Amino acid sequence: MEVIQSFTIDHTRLKPGIYISRQDKGFTTFDLRITEPNREPAVAPAAMHSLEHLMATWFRNSCAKDDVVYVGPMGCLTGMYIVMTGTYSVHDMRRLTLDCLRWILTQTEVPATQPEACGNYLLHDLPMCQWESARYIDRLEHHFHSEYTKLQITLDDGRVFADA
Repeated sequence: MEVIQSFTIDHTRLKPGIYISRQDKGFTTFDLRITEPNREPAVAPAAMHSLEHLMATWFRNSCAKDDVVYVGPMGCLTGMYIVMTGTYSVHDMRRLTLDCLRWILTQTEVPATQPEACGNYLLHDLPMCQWESARYIDRLEHHFHSEYTKLQITLDDGRVFADA
């Protein structure tokens, strides 16, 4: 069985930043890494859920709205994935993300938190979402990382997989 590309990233050395996870089939998947995996606590589920609602709302109303395919959290709760069409660089996504995060800091409520609009409407935490957003802004402005550290994995059949 083939190794999934995102599993070839060395998560013991991955820093918060913005990375291109994949580019294929006309899509670019951006890895918005908010916390340092396996070294810092993951984003709390309620804060991540609020971040998802707010980021999805902002991106789908931004100047890039026609190119937004998906905005959602990573299962490990250390970041978000944003899938885009078009030709966006890491630096374009950094600018968009900073604008989005600054907007989040001005919000007084999370959109779509009614039971009719959300599958887990009670799982939200705007203050903690804003705390994570402010911390991520600082990291994107002062300690920006955009190059993955790759692992080399040997598959069961002896082939080496290092293309992340």
